[in-house]
Amino acid sequence: MTNRDDSTNLDDSRGRPAALGRARRDAIYRPGAPGVAPGVPTDVAELERRAQAVMTRKAWAYVAGGAGSGATMRANRAAFDRWQVVPRMLHATTERDLRTTVLGTELAAPLLLAPVGAAGLVAQDADLRIAEGAHASGIPYVFSCRGCSPMEATAQAMAGTPFWYQLYWSTDEQLVDSMIGRAEAAGAQALVVTLDTTMLGWRTRDLGLGSLPFARGQGIAQYTSDPRFMELVRERLGSGARGAQSLGIDARRPLRAARSVAGGLGTLLSMSREHPGRVRDNLRSAEPRAAVETFLDIYSNPGLSWEHIATLRERTSLPVVLKGVLHEDDARRAFDAGVDAVVVSNHGGRQVDRSIAALDALVRVREAVGPEPTVLMDSGVRTGADLFVALALGADACLLGRPHVYGLALDGAAGVGAVIDNVLGELDLTMGLVGAASIADITRDLLVQA
Repeated sequence: MTNRDDSTNLDDSRGRPAALGRARRDAIYRPGAPGVAPGVPTDVAELERRAQAVMTRKAWAYVAGGAGSGATMRANRAAFDRWQVVPRMLHATTERDLRTTVLGTELAAPLLLAPVGAAGLVAQDADLRIAEGAHASGIPYVFSCRGCSPMEATAQAMAGTPFWYQLYWSTDEQLVDSMIGRAEAAGAQALVVTLDTTMLGWRTRDLGLGSLPFARGQGIAQYTSDPRFMELVRERLGSGARGAQSLGIDARRPLRAARSVAGGLGTLLSMSREHPGRVRDNLRSAEPRAAVETFLDIYSNPGLSWEHIATLRERTSLPVVLKGVLHEDDARRAFDAGVDAVVVSNHGGRQVDRSIAALDALVRVREAVGPEPTVLMDSGVRTGADLFVALALGADACLLGRPHVYGLALDGAAGVGAVIDNVLGELDLTMGLVGAASIADITRDLLVQA
């Protein structure tokens, strides 16, 4: 029997749960006494298994898959296994404070939800449901630039909980400015520029299915809701241009999913459903297809450079975060250029096979830039114990990716919140058992290398 009421009671301290770990544990154990099991598993492997069972093959391939053989995804997990926590005893730590502040954003805990594109493959109105789950747990959400709902609607679903906005740098500079301006107007508290996806990596699970969600109009709602993008679509229709250069791939040898843009009732229906307006009207219009083709042509910029980043100070007043940094020299250069923070990330192993593990890169970056600059991390974080290790190795906060999408698949917004509460519950209990009363107390001397 599934218990849909997995939520933890929150106190009034900026959404921070009171005695978080114990409260979360009790919220599961008490219904468990009469035999009600949690609807969202606490065990990460079981969470993944159950999510796979309810997701379509294409959705699972897109969310769970990585680049090439998956070596980078395995390396991300193996990196955590190389560190062990050394609990201290008789520390009399009875209360923990998980609160922290990153770039002026007050966090109930050092965790944000990572942007996951095309989450509409997993659930209807996915971005809104993720936002609702994040809000319920008091955790910020980094909106995906390749989301399935416009950022303005997702901002409303956050209901006052802070959020950041991810930017993929388009080849159209006016579109870049439009996206930034909309993020500012919607209330984003930081701009996160993703560096590592100037073109899609070799994602074998998606390739094996010939599945590219964007070619079906999925994951492009930030674009079709943008006035500059729709201006480009109308220009395309006016010029009669056809046939997108899909993600930098030679149009003479496109992916099957890109070929499906040209025809197929299922693809046309998907485009029409995802495009703004009535489905019936969209089926009669060339605009949905033109929007997909325009997106495939311009969504990311393979020529992205430090010169582009240098223009951001004139384009936004938001704190600027560069996501996808793995080399310490890139981190140094980013901070020398006035960037506010970096996210050490290999995109969850989705871009370059046999890349350095993100946690290993975090150690190198923190040692290179020193203790003061703001450094975040994602890729491989699955549990509260993982979060503890990353914080001890120098992360100011971490981004949680795939697990919250698995929670979404299992129980919508409540599933997202359950995954967050499980991660933070374990972090809180780990801190209490180790003797860390605050996030500042989570230091490297509490770890040893295995």
